[in-house]
Amino acid sequence: MEAVRRTKVLNSFPAGDPYGSWPAEEYAARCRERGQRATVVMDLDRDAFLVVALDADAPQRAA
Repeated sequence: MEAVRRTKVLNSFPAGDPYGSWPAEEYAARCRERGQRATVVMDLDRDAFLVVALDADAPQRAA
């Protein structure tokens, strides 16, 4: 069995932005400064960078 981490999307930034992922990275950095476990992932279906918060307190097991 694999552990599956639950995530929550905090914000979304268009991948076509002239600055690329920088706005998403800056937003994630501000979240981390507030103590939130945030990271940036690419959503290919939506063509967007997502800032997601990892929920370490609620691991689930995949069947």
